[in-house]
Amino acid sequence: MIRQISRNDLRKRIHLRIRRKLRGAPERPRLNVYRSLKHICAQVIDDHAGRTLASASSAEKDTKVKSGGNVAGAKEIGKLIAGRARQAGVTKVVFDRGGYLYHGRVKALAEAAREAGLEF
Repeated sequence: MIRQISRNDLRKRIHLRIRRKLRGAPERPRLNVYRSLKHICAQVIDDHAGRTLASASSAEKDTKVKSGGNVAGAKEIGKLIAGRARQAGVTKVVFDRGGYLYHGRVKALAEAAREAGLEF
């Protein structure tokens, strides 16, 4: 029997392949993106210390994002993560798309973070 590989299993495999090459250093941490059907989340991670420096999610109650399941919500989260990262003293990051295609919500989040002051 041939086993069907789910889309999420395939994404995880791609993400592991990306992570072999990509590391977040203290001077240039990793901006990681996770996308679900309803929400989008972003974290700035220092892999050397194993710490999350900043995070933003459309699932947070105090954000003004109604839905993270669309491009407008992803743009808001991109602006929010850039602001929180700059408060933590981070201006340069390495972008980790999490195995997702650089398209749609992932691209909108990245471009909004760039416009808000993060370099990558």
